[in-house]
Amino acid sequence: MMSVNRCLYLFSRLRRHVTTRTARITGSRCHVSAGNGLLLKVHPSGSVVSSRSSSSSPKPPDTSLFIPITLKTDSSADGTVGAELTQPLDKSELLKIVNRFYKKKEIQKLAADNGLDARLFHQAFINFRKYILEVTSLPADLHIILNDIICGAGHIDDIYPYFMRHAKQIFPMLDCMDDLRKISDLRVPANWYPEARAIQRKVIFHAGPTNSGKTYHAIQRYLAAKSGVYCGPLKLLAHEIFEKSNDSGVPCDLVTGEERTFVDEDGRASAHVACTIEMCSVTTPYEVAVIDEIQMIRDHARGWAWTRALLGLCAEEIHVCGEPAAIDFIRELMYTTGEEVEVHTYQRLTPFSILDHAVESLDNLKPGDCIVCFSKNDIYSISRQIEARGLECAVIYGSLPPGTKLSQAKKFNDPDDACKILVATDAIGMGLNLSIKRIIFNSLVKPNINEKGEKHMETISTSQALQIAGRAGRFSSKFKEGEVTTMHRDDLPVLKEILSHAVDPIETAGLHPTAEQIEMFAYHLPEATLSNLIDIFVSLSQVDGLYFVCNIDDFKFLADMIQHIPLNLRSRYVFCTAPINKKQPFVCTSFLKFARQFSRDEPLTFDWVCRHVNWPVAPPKNIKDLVHLEAVHDVLDLYLWLSYRFMDMFPDTALVREIQRELDNIIQEGVRNITRLIRATDPAITGPLQGTVPGRPDPSRNYMSRGRRTPSSQRSPGQTMDSSLTNRLVRDGLLTSEMLQQLQREWSKGQPKERSNQSAVDVKYNKENRRTKRK
Repeated sequence: MMSVNRCLYLFSRLRRHVTTRTARITGSRCHVSAGNGLLLKVHPSGSVVSSRSSSSSPKPPDTSLFIPITLKTDSSADGTVGAELTQPLDKSELLKIVNRFYKKKEIQKLAADNGLDARLFHQAFINFRKYILEVTSLPADLHIILNDIICGAGHIDDIYPYFMRHAKQIFPMLDCMDDLRKISDLRVPANWYPEARAIQRKVIFHAGPTNSGKTYHAIQRYLAAKSGVYCGPLKLLAHEIFEKSNDSGVPCDLVTGEERTFVDEDGRASAHVACTIEMCSVTTPYEVAVIDEIQMIRDHARGWAWTRALLGLCAEEIHVCGEPAAIDFIRELMYTTGEEVEVHTYQRLTPFSILDHAVESLDNLKPGDCIVCFSKNDIYSISRQIEARGLECAVIYGSLPPGTKLSQAKKFNDPDDACKILVATDAIGMGLNLSIKRIIFNSLVKPNINEKGEKHMETISTSQALQIAGRAGRFSSKFKEGEVTTMHRDDLPVLKEILSHAVDPIETAGLHPTAEQIEMFAYHLPEATLSNLIDIFVSLSQVDGLYFVCNIDDFKFLADMIQHIPLNLRSRYVFCTAPINKKQPFVCTSFLKFARQFSRDEPLTFDWVCRHVNWPVAPPKNIKDLVHLEAVHDVLDLYLWLSYRFMDMFPDTALVREIQRELDNIIQEGVRNITRLIRATDPAITGPLQGTVPGRPDPSRNYMSRGRRTPSSQRSPGQTMDSSLTNRLVRDGLLTSEMLQQLQREWSKGQPKERSNQSAVDVKYNKENRRTKRK
């Protein structure tokens, strides 16, 4: 008979053997631990994908984010019991004792083992010393211990438990660090969506470049389904699918951050809905879901919305549309949910070619041209120079209202309209159907924000260049072949190199802390500000190699702005997720006033809004007025966005939407007359507006005049006139005829003196030169 010890030994050996060769079956794939921190994923097809296991040790917190809580120093609950039992403490002796306590290496090491690094230890000690020296009456136990040490009856190390008690009072996160780490653990986001994990979804990836028909095929399946949801990156795209669906006889609702449109007169939800991706529901069941522009899953600001939709939508079929560079990553992401990915690839329906010559001058523009700029100032400058040549142009940039963008696009596309040239930012890359023959890059450098939230200038990526270049020669337009080039000759080889590279593969997806996670954080850290809570959350958060935490600077900017306003945490969180342009002072001021009025529990009525924005507004007289009206439109957007989150406090949605439509028409009229507005702008504003890209010559000048001088005998009269600085300044409105006459008078007065001075210099120079020759 085998002994009990022998049985236990064999059992422990068997257990260790099983542990080292564990195979976990999850869904339809197998994970096998290789014992070295690698996780081997065995897909049903037989392919094995390795990735780093997420069981790494937690990263140390960024203690610079830990802000100490201020404790009351007036008195303790024990009153003067400590002094009555012993004696009053000598402050000078007390100071010597606590300073000796601080310098002990053993104490510092012990504190570090309990979560107080050098920074926190120093902050906690300064706070502790101030507390015991300034408080009127210490707790009785601490008073007695300190008195014993002063009298020689105690050891200095006896202070440590009381020091740690104080440190945990001013840094409450030290006592709940394990709980905070669990709350901020973002390593398995697929488990956040139990409804989606409860069904077996089929994922179809429609991969192809722009103008390849990938979205068209996904939408056809969406229209044929009994129920469906379309998730797009822009309001314009959601609106386009909304109209297309209803025109096809499929009732469809529209849901964006600022708008809810139900086709049913009684307000009942339709089986189909077109929405911006942030607004999609992850609890409503659908037969088909379409996620457009999936490559934006890696966007540092909005990538979390694509991750949420991909992992969380409750649909039998998920149709994903985007660049081929995302295929492998989406496959790997779907391995974590046990779902297979079926890939359909498409080729571009119409070709586009890169020209071998740059445009070099605005005189060389043709009908169907689109000049792409990466700053609004360049748009103002170039549009004015185009119209100075007797040509009409349409203008599209990101901050324009959607209605104005559509109006300008319609004007450019209309074959009977005199407008044949478009000046636009990269806002044309998505959401607008434009009849463009030739894309002209005015510059290849644009401002960008990196993963740290820092703004810097960088050359556009291959993905961005393809997205913009793909607008040329679209299948549905009258131009069946597109052309791409640059305004400046030096940029053309750079553009060719950019477009020759393959698009960088997508490797990570964005995540963002939810309101529920922040609320749990706030439960443990009730005294922390929302901005500080977010900072600590990101500092402690753990993500595996497939994810990153999205940039939260805009969220923190709004949180800091309204920190002094008394709001409950959920309302504060919702306000801070509002999509506002923080570069617009008027929008930020309005946001602050909205929050303050909300905190007083006073509804924001239509009359209140009209008083705030000075409605009715006058048509813009210059560019400054136009920019302000765009900001007013953003403020009305903010009201509508908040009205769907706090309906009782923002009650007049219909009236605000009505004046927003009127404002859109006023802005449209202003953009149609944008050249006149630029001309009427104050010189102080006109100066920067007329500037070109730093270090870049004036795009209206011929390249030959920029590179080398052309003999006057070879110049045509028109060329001479165009190259004249005086004529260009007059043409651009920077110089009037009166100013020109004044300059001529001043020049003629100063010339005799300058000539005499120059003659004196010449005589002196000639004398010196003759002396040198004689020597």
